[in-house]
Amino acid sequence: MKALVARGYGGAEVLEVADVPVPLPGAGQIQVRIAAAGLNPADLRIVSGAFKDSVPLEFPHVLGSDFAGTVTAVGPEVGRFSPGDEIFGLGQARAAGSMASLVSSPPSFTTGTMAEYAVFDADTPALALRPAELPAEHAASLPVAALTALPLLRAGDFARGTKTLVIGAAGGVGGAVVPLLAAQGVHVIATAIPSDEGYVRGLGASETIDYRSADVAAETRSRHPDGIDALVNLALPGTALPALAGVVRPGGRLLNIAFPSPGPSTGFETVYTNARPGDLEEVAALALKGVLPSTVTRRYPPAEAAKAYWDLEHEHVRGKLLVTAVDA
Repeated sequence: MKALVARGYGGAEVLEVADVPVPLPGAGQIQVRIAAAGLNPADLRIVSGAFKDSVPLEFPHVLGSDFAGTVTAVGPEVGRFSPGDEIFGLGQARAAGSMASLVSSPPSFTTGTMAEYAVFDADTPALALRPAELPAEHAASLPVAALTALPLLRAGDFARGTKTLVIGAAGGVGGAVVPLLAAQGVHVIATAIPSDEGYVRGLGASETIDYRSADVAAETRSRHPDGIDALVNLALPGTALPALAGVVRPGGRLLNIAFPSPGPSTGFETVYTNARPGDLEEVAALALKGVLPSTVTRRYPPAEAAKAYWDLEHEHVRGKLLVTAVDA
C-alpha cells in the first residue's frame, strides 16, 4: 500500500510517499481503510527528533494521527467494532509508550493514518462510530482539535461573559476552541492577521488583534484596562508567555497547549489533548448541531501528502489541512 513515511529524523524534507506492507490487526485491534486524515503540527515535532529520547521512532515511520475511515478487519477479542463500521478518531505511534496514556486511557495506538490502511487498538475512547450525517472529511479534522479544546474548557471553567484572549485562534485547535467558547457565551478576543479576521469572527470571536502590526499585550490593556479573565495560548512558545500574563486580572486563568511549555513558575497551566469516554460522541453531536463547523481549508490527494506537511511547516495555515483518499 502507499503511505507517507519519514526515512529518518528531520523536517518535511525527509517525508516521501512509499510502498509499505499493509498492516494486519492482532488481538484487540482493528484495521481501517482511511478515507481522510488530518494534519497536526505534533506529527512533525515527533519526526523532528524533539522527543526522540522519550519517543524513539523506527524508520520508515508512517505519519498521521487524526482520521476517518471504514473498519475492514478485526482481530481476536474485539467486540466493539465490526467490518463495515464507519469510525473516526485518533491514534499515536506505539513508540509513544506510556506517554500515550495522557491522550486517552486505555491508550490509542496506530500504525499511522497517512496511509491507505491503518491498524488501531480498539478499546479506547479515542475512537468512535461516525454518524452517517457527519462527512468523513469533517470528522477527520476534529479529533486532536476538539479533544484538546474540551480539556481547555474544563480547565478554565469559563462562565458566560468571561473575557478571554485566544492566541493562535486561526489555527487548527483554534477552530474548535473559539466556537466552543463562543457557544458558552464567552467574549473571545482572538489574535489573527487581517486576512484571517473574517474567518475567526465566523467561528465566534468578538474582537480580533493583528499580532503582526500591534503589541498584543499593549493592545489588550488599551481595550480592557481592568484586565481580562483568561488567556488561552495555542501557538506561542513558553518563553513568549510571561510578557502576556499581565493582561489577565488577578485570579484569572492562564492556559497553554503549545510546545515548548512555559515553566510552572509563570502561572500557566499546560493542558494536554485528552479523550474521556463519550468525548468523541459529544464532538460528533456538536459538529452535527453546527457548534463545531468544518475548518478544512486545504485538501490534498495522497500523492501530495508530503507537500501538505511542507505547507504546514513553512506557510501560514488557517484551519485544518486534510489528505483525502482518491476514492473517498
